[in-house]
Amino acid sequence: MSIIKSTSYSIYIENNTFKSLNTFLSKHNYSKYIIICDENTSNYCLSHLLFSCKALTAAEIVELESGEQNKTLETCLQVWGALTDIGADKKSLIINLGGGVITDLGGFVASTFKRGVEFINIPTTLLAMVDASVGGKTGVDFEGIKNHIGTTYVPKGVFVNAQFIETLNQRQITNGYAEIIKIALIADKPFWNTLKKFKKTNQFYSETIIAKAIELKNNIVKKDLHEKHIRKSLNFGHSIGHALESTLIEQKKDILHGEAVAYGMIIESEIAYILKHITKKELQEIKDYIGLIYKKINITSSTKKMMLKYILHDKKNIGNNLCLSLPKSIGNYELICDVDISLIETVLS
Repeated sequence: MSIIKSTSYSIYIENNTFKSLNTFLSKHNYSKYIIICDENTSNYCLSHLLFSCKALTAAEIVELESGEQNKTLETCLQVWGALTDIGADKKSLIINLGGGVITDLGGFVASTFKRGVEFINIPTTLLAMVDASVGGKTGVDFEGIKNHIGTTYVPKGVFVNAQFIETLNQRQITNGYAEIIKIALIADKPFWNTLKKFKKTNQFYSETIIAKAIELKNNIVKKDLHEKHIRKSLNFGHSIGHALESTLIEQKKDILHGEAVAYGMIIESEIAYILKHITKKELQEIKDYIGLIYKKINITSSTKKMMLKYILHDKKNIGNNLCLSLPKSIGNYELICDVDISLIETVLS
């Protein structure tokens, strides 16, 4: 088992046990437990959690529909209503059991209900384990824009049970692996060199790999919880990736977050090369490995046009200045805030 200390909470990484969660629950006198899940985690993870943590036997269950398209204020209204109906109070604990949509939305609900109640995250996907559930970012999508409404509100704990990855298909595992690639490219070149050796899905999610990715992200978050400077590095691949994800969801096409981020990392690496932040050899190294793991995404002219619209709403932008977090050699990053939209358009083409 690994324990990583974050800003004011701990991240527990263990396999096939909830010993740490049971200890946590025994130390707190919560009036009520509310588990937020979706139909997938209800089917594949909930029974294991309830069997392992007897204190949760009487927990209230709030089940939501899965999918990024449901990460909205409308869904929050339903959850706030359910919490009100079951009599949740300031001493209640919200338990987010799920992937990134559940941890993002559940954290946002917790941060706003009665001006803030405590919550914990139990991530069930590789994506949520290494990224979404760690760091205190909560939020929902608004008018198609990813995480446009949200708060920074840290959990009381994060409990990573690697056994839940066994419930995922290969596409969902590869989806989460994109965030592991990202953190290596902007924070740790030796870790990147390790990842490059991995070609098969079953190599992407060992407890060691998960712990390393979480540790690297956590080191950045502890220095900059509210994303004033270095935490912006974690957005590498996301300016383009979020724009692609929002566009394809609007066009009702199939896309996962990590697949969009993988595409975004290639495009943003191309921009970093043009701006002389990485060498041609480094660019080719990044493209070769990501291209080996992820399928190509063909972008139509209408998709490109919509993506450019979404890029203008990116959270890192300052006024009319477009900001991208780009690799500055592999293992480092730099925030560039004078990127011309025409450059992005050229590279997308």
